[in-house]
Amino acid sequence: MVPDRISPPVADIPTSEGLITVNELTKTFPSPRGIVTALDKISFSLKKGSITGLIGPDGAGKTTLMRLLSGLLWPDGGDIRIMGNDPSKAPLSVQGSLGYMPQKFGLYEDLSVQENLDLYANLQGVPKDRRKELYAPLLSMTGLSPFQKRLAGQLSGGMKQKLGVACSLVHQPPILLLDEPTVGVDPVSRRELWEILRKLVSESGATLFVSTSYLDEAERCDEILILYNGKVLGSGPPESFRKEVAGRGYRAETTGSLRTVEPQISLLPGVVDTVLEGSTVRIVMDGDTPPIFPENLGKIILKSAPPRFEDAFMSRIKKVTKENVKSISIDRLYQKMSRTQGNDSVIYDAIEVENLDRYFDSFKAVNNLTFHVKKGEVFGLLGANGAGKTTTFRMLAGLLEPTAGKLIVAGEDVRKVAAQARGKIGYMAQKFSLYSQLTVFQNLIFYSSAYGLSGTLQKEKIQDSLNFFELEPYKNVSSGILPLGFRQRLALSCALIHEPSILFLDEPTSGVDPNARREFWHIINALATVGVSVLVTTHFMEEAEYCDRLLIMAQGALLAMGSPAEIKEKTRTPQIPDPSLEDAFVSLLSEFQKNTG
Repeated sequence: MVPDRISPPVADIPTSEGLITVNELTKTFPSPRGIVTALDKISFSLKKGSITGLIGPDGAGKTTLMRLLSGLLWPDGGDIRIMGNDPSKAPLSVQGSLGYMPQKFGLYEDLSVQENLDLYANLQGVPKDRRKELYAPLLSMTGLSPFQKRLAGQLSGGMKQKLGVACSLVHQPPILLLDEPTVGVDPVSRRELWEILRKLVSESGATLFVSTSYLDEAERCDEILILYNGKVLGSGPPESFRKEVAGRGYRAETTGSLRTVEPQISLLPGVVDTVLEGSTVRIVMDGDTPPIFPENLGKIILKSAPPRFEDAFMSRIKKVTKENVKSISIDRLYQKMSRTQGNDSVIYDAIEVENLDRYFDSFKAVNNLTFHVKKGEVFGLLGANGAGKTTTFRMLAGLLEPTAGKLIVAGEDVRKVAAQARGKIGYMAQKFSLYSQLTVFQNLIFYSSAYGLSGTLQKEKIQDSLNFFELEPYKNVSSGILPLGFRQRLALSCALIHEPSILFLDEPTSGVDPNARREFWHIINALATVGVSVLVTTHFMEEAEYCDRLLIMAQGALLAMGSPAEIKEKTRTPQIPDPSLEDAFVSLLSEFQKNTG
């Protein structure tokens, strides 16, 4: 919860509307494949006392733009003016006006909260006799007052981000640049961080430029700037984007399986986007004509849905990518998965966890955890940062020894035969765990060999992966320079190359293009349909809607478990009669924190 205290004042701000103006800004970088244009003649301005959201996937140019504005990079063309000054020609003239929080903020983890504030105050030349009065509102605003002596390395992910904001504000800058401040942060901490930012603007008049790949965060901004492949795809207030897709959104209720119906609806003429939303499929059309469903989809009840910024974003993305991005064929996907997995007759639960404990010295990271995952089930593991998800995940994957409890994966006792269990598991890590210097082909050779494939079978599996994931054109390209969506495909193909019966996904789509995220979940749904069990951790509540069941953890223990609909039902109130999954998550965590102090 955000403390109800006044935000720190900021220095006087000029009254001109264009506090930051950018004109025809261009930035290029050399690469092994030639010159890459990171920003291509972009122009915009930021208004005083507002929050402008910089929206786009990884690789859009967001971080490059932030670094140019902060004076850390020099442009190749165009013009930047910050309060009338050019940061590339006179960086010191704008240094005191800017607070910059990069994506990997430089907190010193072996220093305390107080010591980090002191360090940044020293770097910014803040007089020592003023620091006490400056620190108090910053610590109150971020909720860090009780933790001044705690080492930064012992803070949760959300608390680290709040400390980063406080350090960026220690010299009272009128402009604050925040590069993906909520990436990898749980929904509760995300909401709290946005409350802090909104409070800062309303009470002090600061101007914020916040980049994010979370589309729902755009709705919290006063203005939005969409970047895609280095170009401006649109700008304006959120309501202007919603207006352009008004009357084009629907919710489809069906008696059939959402897992099979949703990808088929996505292929219908005129459909721009589909995504699961509770017990319905949300559909966005390219015009005012509603979708026409074939009879084989069964009975479908169609209702109109209010427009969202995300609908407009996906509509614009489809317009610029429809000619140069080819989606994986869903029909071919189902055929291949059915052929390779459909005859599996194993009837045991894919994962059995009973009374699982894990201590780190005297700290109990996982506390008496019990759950089962069925064959063909998509099971989501959710929780606030520091809840014990990663520890649980690592124990399930055989990477960490449990302190106590029963842990059966794919019929193997992980505590006794971890190697045999790992051979039946596909694992896709958050950062994909690809070898960036190796080509696509070499990565596939490495992972298939690691899983014990060799000879003719190995060659067949590698070629299957290249064909199925449409990676053949990138076969000899280093994985480190692949577009992010294709890196994701390669990581998934490496995890699946030995045909595992269980797939572990750790934050699999963090920062990925929303288009690629949709495609990714079509693949996961197809895998589950033919019997592959999937265990996924995610901070995207939209992704959690694709799960059959969810387990929400808090302080190492089970807080709630059930289907997305059951989880939402637990938090339904007269005030929130139709809670979203994020509403439910935040409500459950807030109630837990209130009860445990």
